[in-house]
Order: sequence, then structure tokens, then C-alpha cells
Amino acid sequence: MTVKREFLKEEYHAGEKLKVKIKLKRPSSFPLFYMIIEDDLSNELLAPTQKGQMKTFVYPHFRKEIDFEYVIESLPRGEHHLKGIHIKFGDPLGLIEKQIHIETEDDKLLVYPAYEEIIYRLMDNHYEQGMTASKERVQRDTSMAIGIREYQPGDRYSWINWKATAKRNDIMTKEFEQRKSHDVFLMMDCAPDIRFEAIVSFTASLVRGILRKGAQVGLLTYGEERRLFPIQGGEGHQQQLFYHLAKVKDRSPVALDAVLDSESFMMWQNASFMLITSQLTKELVEKASQFSMRTGMMTIYLLKEEQETIGSKEIALKSEANSRGVRVVFVHNGQFSQAFSEVGRG
Repeated sequence: MTVKREFLKEEYHAGEKLKVKIKLKRPSSFPLFYMIIEDDLSNELLAPTQKGQMKTFVYPHFRKEIDFEYVIESLPRGEHHLKGIHIKFGDPLGLIEKQIHIETEDDKLLVYPAYEEIIYRLMDNHYEQGMTASKERVQRDTSMAIGIREYQPGDRYSWINWKATAKRNDIMTKEFEQRKSHDVFLMMDCAPDIRFEAIVSFTASLVRGILRKGAQVGLLTYGEERRLFPIQGGEGHQQQLFYHLAKVKDRSPVALDAVLDSESFMMWQNASFMLITSQLTKELVEKASQFSMRTGMMTIYLLKEEQETIGSKEIALKSEANSRGVRVVFVHNGQFSQAFSEVGRG
């Protein structure tokens, strides 16, 4: 027997519906009384599927081709591989019963994180002087270079001075005058947490909103492995970040403040820093304030479930963070756009 699985496309977003069609062909019309066909789904895909939907009972008799369809109502984020089909068949008297497993081609589904359309607002001034939101699209800075220095992680490729690199046999980049930057660097918390899907969705929404504004964005995650994406712009960069966000897991062995402590190179980035987490701790506030003293632009987005309340400890930590130059914004799942509706009020 041969089995083929069909679906409309290979890339989806979390929460979308997937219709799967299975087509089975057998080489002869030898009569079969019954046949049970079941798709072998992973636990991640099995969870949102209604019980028994991926299984069908048919009476093939002399038919050589058999089709059946089922629906996964809400796809989970991730990269999913669908491989085999279980088939059981027998005769009407129950004398013969056979079960086989047919390997199919490695059908792969890539499910990107769900995102919300948000209108990203630029923060023009430091928190302590009050923030003002700009609705204008970013115009790239064209400041003249004033020197060269050694390459640092996060530097853009367009900054590389190739002549100096060839002379010194080390990668050298142009150094610019200090200027107001609309670039954004995101650090996403990958510690195990029930709100991790909300963290990923908000990060994806931020990436899309920032790039659509015309600014550039970088990303650092520390899950099963450290992944750094330098500050860049464009559709290709968004695709690269979304692909990573589709596959990232909440398996960081350390808390976000420890990650921040180990990434000292970020101190020298001329960008606004945004931390996306669901755990606000005193250690994180202290570490973020050290960055704020150097960069002057640090925001912590604290993710909550849709109906989750904000604790008194978190409110106290927010006040402490504000007094130390770090902005804290509470964000509820499903209400991401509100994170930027109060920029002007701080």
C-alpha cells in the first residue's frame, strides 16, 4: 500500500486551522471487509485535535483507492513532522486481522507564532524626563563616521571598513558620533513558564511592529542554546526572526538577570533595550538599572495571561524600577496594542 498526506500549505501561524487529507492506494482489488486508518500524530499536534478525528473506519471491499480527511482546529507553534500511518484490516468473520504501519514522506509543518498588529511608537526621551511618542516613520541616520574600531557583536555589516580590515587583518568597523538611535534590541526570557507562548507572541508582534515602523531590531534568546540576531531591518530579517521564534523552547537553565549579566557587550549598543519576561524580580530590576545608567533606554515588558491580576509585589518593583530609570509595562495576553497606548504617560 502507498499513503500520501495532503494539506494546502506548509507554513501556518499558531491558532490556525489545518485540514489534512489522506489518500491510500493498494495494488490489488482483493476484497477487504473493514479497514481502520489512523494518522500517527505527535503529542503536540494530538492535543488540539478532537478525539478520534485523525482515525476513520471504512469498508473498502474491492476499492483500490481510499481517501479521508480530518481537521486540527488550532495549530500549536513549532516545527512538526508527520511521518507514518497506522492501518488495521481484517475479514468479516474475524479470523484474520492484520495491523501495519506505513512510513510516509517526511511531511513538515512550520507553525509561526501568533502575532497581533501593533502600532509601535518611538520613545524619544529618557524615562525620567518623560517619554513622548512619535508617529513618524523612522528616517535612517546618515551621520558621518569619525573613526574606526574593532568589530563588536551586534555591529551591522554595512559599518565594516573593508580597507582598514584588510590592512590590520582584523574586522574593523566605522565609529559614528553619538546620536539618537531608533534601533531596538530585544531580549526574550526563555525560562520555563506557563506564559511562554504569550512571551513569544508578544516578541513576534514587537518585531513586526518595529520593522514596519522603519526601525531596525535585534534579538537575543537563551533557551537550549544562545542565539543572537544583530540589529537589522527588512523583510528577510523578519522572516529569519519569525523562523527562530517558531522553534524556540522555554528551556533556559538560568534566569533572565543572569543572562543580562553575561551579555556585557550590549552595554555598548546604541539602541533602545527591551526585555520580555513574565517574572519581575529585584535582581532583574537591579541588573536592568545598570544598563539604563549606560544606555538611558531600558524597558521591561511583563507578560500576564488575559485575566491574570497584577500582584502588589510587582507594583512595588515597578515603582522601584521607575525610580532607577527602568520602565516597566504590564502586558496582558490578547491586549498587546495597549502596551504602546500609554507611552506618553510613562
